[in-house]
Amino acid sequence: MSSSPLKPLIGVPANTNRNNVRHSPQHAVAGKYMQSVMEGADGVPMIIPAFGETLHFDTLLDAIDGLLLTGGLANVEPHHYGGPPFPDDEVTDPGRDATVLPLIRACVDRGIPVFGICRGIQEMNVALGGTLHYRVHLLPGRMDHRMRRDTEDPELRYAPRHEITLTKGGYFNTLVGEDTVMVNTLHGQGVDAPAPGMEIEALAEDGTIEGIRLAGAKSFAVGVQWHAEWKIHEHDLSRRLFEEFGEAARASAARRGKKG
Repeated sequence: MSSSPLKPLIGVPANTNRNNVRHSPQHAVAGKYMQSVMEGADGVPMIIPAFGETLHFDTLLDAIDGLLLTGGLANVEPHHYGGPPFPDDEVTDPGRDATVLPLIRACVDRGIPVFGICRGIQEMNVALGGTLHYRVHLLPGRMDHRMRRDTEDPELRYAPRHEITLTKGGYFNTLVGEDTVMVNTLHGQGVDAPAPGMEIEALAEDGTIEGIRLAGAKSFAVGVQWHAEWKIHEHDLSRRLFEEFGEAARASAARRGKKG
C-alpha cells in the first residue's frame, strides 16, 4: 500500500447526454476537465451524476474536498433566475441544473471550495441569486463570444480571442500582477446581475463579465467565463487559479480531519 499523502477528492458534475435514445441517458464529463483536476489542482476527480434531488447530497458533501463546475452544451434554464422562457429548440439539462445549483449552495455553506468554468460561472451566479443574459451577442455593443463554427480544430476553437481587464487590486490582479490577459471564448450566455456578495474580477473589452469571486466566502469560490481548463500550464492566470483551488481543497480536507 502506498504511503504517499492523500490527494483532495474533487467532485465534477456530469452533463446528461440523451442523443442515443436506445439506451439510458449517459452522464459524462469531458476528459480535459478531469485532466485539469489532476494536473492543475493536484487532485483526484470524481464524476457526480446528474440525478438531482435523488442523490444523497450530505453523503456526497462529506466525501468531496472541492467542486469543479464545467462547461456544457446546455444552458441553465431561465426559471432558475427569473429570465424569459427559452425557445422550444433550446438545449437544456434539467438533471444537471437540479444537481449543481443546490450543490453550489451547500459547498459555500460548508466552506468546500468551488471553481466554475464557462457554464460553471453561470451556475454559481444563479445558485447564489444572480441572473444571466440569454445571448450575449444580441446585446447592443457586445461581441460574439460563441465558439467558432468555421473549424472543428480544438487548437483554433480554444485559442485566445479577446482581452480581459482584471479589476485593479482584485484577487486575479494580485495573483498574476497583470492588468490585462488574453483568453479564449466559447459561450452564448453570460452573467448579467452578479449575485449578492459577488465581486467582479475581470471584464471583457465589451463589458461582459469574465470573472467573479464570492467575497467573504469561507473558502475559494471563483468563476471564470473562459475555458481555464484548456492548456492551463500555458496560461498564467488559469494555472494560478487551479493551483489556488487545489490548495483550498487540501485545506478543506485537513479541516475535516482527512488523513494526508
